[in-house]
Parts: sequence; C-alpha cells; structure tokens
Amino acid sequence: MKFFRVAWVALAVVVLGLDAAGIPYAYEYYAGVCTLDAQTCFDEGLLTPEGARELRELGLSRGFYAAHDIGLSTVVTLVCFAVAAVIFLRRSDDGMALFTSFVLLLFGGAGAAGTMQELVVAHPAFWFPVHLLDYASQICFGIFFYVFPDGRFVPRWTRVLAVLSLPLFVLDIFFPKSAPATAAEPLFLVFIGTLVVAQVYRYRRVSTPDQRQQTKWVVFGIAVALVGFVAILALFSLIPALWQTSGPLGEMIVETIIYGLLLLIPLSIGVAILRSRLYDIDVVINRALVYGPLTAALVALYVGSVVSLQYVLQALTGGGSQLAVVASTLLIAALFNALRLRIQGFIDRRFYRKKYDARRTLLAFSTRLRDKTNLEQLNTELLAVVSTTMQPEHVSLWLKPADREVKR
Repeated sequence: MKFFRVAWVALAVVVLGLDAAGIPYAYEYYAGVCTLDAQTCFDEGLLTPEGARELRELGLSRGFYAAHDIGLSTVVTLVCFAVAAVIFLRRSDDGMALFTSFVLLLFGGAGAAGTMQELVVAHPAFWFPVHLLDYASQICFGIFFYVFPDGRFVPRWTRVLAVLSLPLFVLDIFFPKSAPATAAEPLFLVFIGTLVVAQVYRYRRVSTPDQRQQTKWVVFGIAVALVGFVAILALFSLIPALWQTSGPLGEMIVETIIYGLLLLIPLSIGVAILRSRLYDIDVVINRALVYGPLTAALVALYVGSVVSLQYVLQALTGGGSQLAVVASTLLIAALFNALRLRIQGFIDRRFYRKKYDARRTLLAFSTRLRDKTNLEQLNTELLAVVSTTMQPEHVSLWLKPADREVKR
C-alpha cells in the first residue's frame, strides 16, 4: 500500500505540473482568432473573427474569453484534486478509496478538464505522456463503475469487458481520426451500457444497504450531469438558430453550465466514498424529482401565459402591456404550492410507494385516534400501524397503570 501512496503523490505532481505548464499556452491558444471554417472553430472552442468583433461590442476582450475558458477548466481540475486529496488523506488504507482518488486525479487533470492538451500544441514532445494520462483516465473511469463500491468485479464477466476496453480506448485516444476508430464508435455506446447494467445488477443483487446509499450518490451526481448535458445539446439541436444568435457570450454561459454540471461527478463520488451522513440522498433525490419538473412546468406556463396575454392585449388595445407580465407572475405565485403538492404526491406514489403508504396510514390513524375510547381496540390498532409503517421484526406494547405494570 505504501508503494501506491508514493505513486499517487508522484502522479499528482506530474498531472498538476503539466496542467500548470499548459496554462500560458492555453491562454494564447484561446485568445487567438480562428481563421478556419466556422464548424472547426466551434469544435475547438475558438473565436471566429465575427465572434471577436461581438466580444468587442460587448466591452469584453479576447483575453477575458480565454481566461474564462481556462478558469473553468482549472476549477474542475482543482476540485477533483481536492476531493481526491481528501480521500487519499482520510481513506488511503482502503483499496477502493485509494483507487477512487487515482480516478478523480486523472479525471480532473487529464481526462475531462485540464490544460495539458494545449501544452502539446506548443511542445510536441509531450504528446505521448499527455495522451497516455488521458488514456489511463478513460480506462480507470470505466473500471471504477465495474468495481464500485466494494472493489470487486460484479458480475464476473465485467473483468473480460475491462480487458476488451483497453484496445478500444487506444484507438480513441491515440488514433482518433483513423478509420478503425471511426468504425469502433458504436462500441462506446455498448461499453457505457455495460457500465449501467453492472451497477444495476450489483445494486439489486449484491450491494448492502450502505453500499446502495453510496451507489445512489454516485448515480445521482452523474445522472444530473448527463441529463443537463443532453438537455443542452437537445435544445441547440432542435433550435439551431440559438448557436448563431447566442454568440460568444452565449457560448461562455453554456460552457459555465456544462462545467458546473461536471463538478457534480467528483463531489458525488467524494460524498459516497467518505460516507458523509450530513445529508440523506433519498431526500436530495426526492427534491430533485419534485423541483425539476416543477421548475420546467412553471417556466413553460409563465412563458405561455405572457405570450398569450400579450397577444390578447395587443388585439384589444393595439399595443403591448406590462399587465401581461404582472398577471402571469401572480398566476405563477398562486399555482406554485398547488403544483408542488401534486408533483410531490405523484413522485411519492411512483417512486416512494412504501413511504407514501406509511404516511397515509399514519394520517388515517391520527384521524381515528380522536374518536377512540376503547383502550383494547386502540392498543390493537396502534400495534398494527407500527407493524405496517415501520415493519419491525417484533412489536410489543407495555402499559403501566398507577398500581401495577401490565404487559400486552
């Protein structure tokens, strides 16, 4: 274990050192103006001449654009390093925790973020070590989902898949534009599917209650990040004009949201490994399931009501009116609590059926309790309610009169 601790420290120095060395080159790269076609410039995250002009009109410089991009990437790198360091310092005696700290270190510094790739543009001699770190990041991140949370490959066939992924990522990292790499792209979807299947199988068949809580944290963080990312892609795919109208400022806003979503991955993994009891993940998931649809419904209702009222008022008065905005705001305020309760009830019935039934049982019992006068009947109903809602292995009730103790 001492060897792996020394290796972690050495890897941290290498990763952070390469990222730090790449910052000035990344700044120069992103502050420049791309003269290639618009799609290539967009794929590389570079400013076109039109984009640079729009920034100047907004009072922003190309240096600010570059600093924003580098700053977001560096924040993700530092957060991943911080979480990895905390896990390393507190749980390095645990093999799975130590492996997770390696994964997060590589994920934040060489895989999902970091500036070492721009170092390669200026100094090609770093091409192989930088791509090797990226390769290790992708491989380790996949293996992480095969072995999380107890460090064992479950099911056993995931060992074979882990070995088969090695050449797959060789093509993707070292030969990304080759014909074999293009042909192998569908296999990545299969690979991701096996990660999901492995975690579902482990959760349902193998995991202990504590391990299930850990799995919920990791799945929640990654699911929110992926859903947010897919929603952004879907939005701009369905409305292509958004890319043209948003300009560099819109790209900066979207990039900020994407990196913010990306931060959920290391934070959720950190909480799962450290087993923090500060929050109950079931409560977090419940709130996300409730307030996510609630926000979407209210936004859609607000926009629809504003547009509709503006159209009606324009037809009646010949011009727009702030009354539409005020009326829509009051409508949203009036409907907020009613919609929240309806969505909460639906979520409880659909995803938390046992807790929902237990709550209804307790509410019904409290209503009947006011009318009960028969002590024997009350005792029977109380024991039945406790058995139904809490499902203990054994239930007993002791009543202590003033003169003697009676056990029922």
